[in-house]
Amino acid sequence: MIDQALLDRVQKQAWFHKYPRGWPFLLFVIAGITTAASVMAIERADSQTRQVELDRNLTEISSALQRRVTENMALLRAGAALFASQDQVDIAQFREFAQDLQSNGRLYGSLGMGWAPLVGVDQLTSFEAAIREGGRSNFLVFPRPGPDRDVMAPIVFLEPGAGKNRRAIGYDMFSEEIRRKAMTRAMELGKPVASGKVHLIQDKSDDPDAAGFLIYMPVVVESGRDRRVKGFVYSPFRADVFLASAREIYRNDQVEVSIYDERVAPENLLTERGTENTTGRAMRRRIDVGSHSWVVQVSNRRSGLLSPLSRVVLFFGALASLGLMAIGRFITKRAAEDRRVLEWLQGQASIRDSLTRELNHRVKNTLANVLSIAALTRRRSSDIDEFTDSLAARIRALSATHDLLARSDWKYAALGEVVHSELAPYVEDHGEGHVEMSGPEIKLAPNDAMSLGLAIHELATNAAKYGALSAQGGRIHIEWSTLSPDLAQVHWREEGGPAVSEPEKRGFGRDLIEKIVAHELKSAVDLRFNPGGVECTLRVPVRQAREFSLRRSPPG
Repeated sequence: MIDQALLDRVQKQAWFHKYPRGWPFLLFVIAGITTAASVMAIERADSQTRQVELDRNLTEISSALQRRVTENMALLRAGAALFASQDQVDIAQFREFAQDLQSNGRLYGSLGMGWAPLVGVDQLTSFEAAIREGGRSNFLVFPRPGPDRDVMAPIVFLEPGAGKNRRAIGYDMFSEEIRRKAMTRAMELGKPVASGKVHLIQDKSDDPDAAGFLIYMPVVVESGRDRRVKGFVYSPFRADVFLASAREIYRNDQVEVSIYDERVAPENLLTERGTENTTGRAMRRRIDVGSHSWVVQVSNRRSGLLSPLSRVVLFFGALASLGLMAIGRFITKRAAEDRRVLEWLQGQASIRDSLTRELNHRVKNTLANVLSIAALTRRRSSDIDEFTDSLAARIRALSATHDLLARSDWKYAALGEVVHSELAPYVEDHGEGHVEMSGPEIKLAPNDAMSLGLAIHELATNAAKYGALSAQGGRIHIEWSTLSPDLAQVHWREEGGPAVSEPEKRGFGRDLIEKIVAHELKSAVDLRFNPGGVECTLRVPVRQAREFSLRRSPPG
């Protein structure tokens, strides 16, 4: 009546008594969606702002790079005018001219200014001789031109001439494909042209990964209608130095900048400058650098996943969502409590029914086992005293195993504990020195544990009456081990007792071990009556529960 009254009262309440967390969760979801929509709107606006800022930074950086290139081109044009106006320019004149234009040679991000005349390969010997006669005795063109070459462009002057720049003196720039392509295009256009990505001669030995480029200004000499290229005034650039020079012009240095030659690819990377906390958002722009194409890529820097305003909105939105959920939870709490009380009462009734059924089942099984043992014991007993003693001992063996299973709520019994409990009376009577037990911890299902307990009891009883435990120096060795994850083996061995011979008449204990226990354990029992003592080997399934029954003896 109480359960039905509670059920009727709950059914009369609002529909949400079936879903006590439904209203709170619904309110939380609505508030959460509102907060998420607000954060998304803020982030979208912030993203657009960052996009505009990124585009402005890209424009500034691209303009700064082009400005540096234009400034260097102006210097090269001035150098070209010097060589075009004079037939010969010596090293002193060029050094003074370069210092006037570039001071220390590092102006606008270049490594200096150089001169490379265009010379026919057939004039190589006379050309080198003329340079050496001019006071530069170590001058040598390298690499030596091959037979398929017509012209060469060796570096004669490069200011400043100290440091790594000295390594480049004599280098034939026409021998390398990328440089040759840029010089050929400069001759065709008659104006400064930048090369693609190269590795400067200055960095060959100590910085093999440094990327660089060059800008060539052709020196054109006109004589009447004739027009020829006398050579090239050029400037070498290390890409990272050039980018650092451009940073002096643009304002925002909190962006990641990458410069690629012609197209974006790892092998075309000229230089990059990274910053911490850059996002994956990037913008690219193609710019013209001395009639050559570069791709400039920039990425914004951010301090977190969300903007400060989004984090504030998210925080207070979460608080509001939790507050609404708490209010909804408070409203539905009464209905939920009634529902839990009803479910608890119904659950208790179900548990009582289950326990009653389980108890009936176990009592029936135990009584059936006792009746089977009593019937079989009666057949093998000669008088009432023998029957009483044997039956009491076997029931005690069942009781000992029951005690072990009760401790684990009938989940399992440890094999070692089963052996210990069955041999405990004999250890007390004869001392621990007469019984040796060893083996790992193995868990058995309840039915298998009871079968093993009966087998150990019969072996111990036989040893006490006729075997090792009946003599002063007798010993029993019991070892158990794991044969596989699903199978264990128990080995019983007696020694030091009276001489043993196989009995002519089969007793109940032997039938119990060889037939009944073997049937329950689904495994044959190896029982031997060796002259030195009884030896028995049993195999026991591990953690395989099945119905336990000793209701009738197998035939035989």
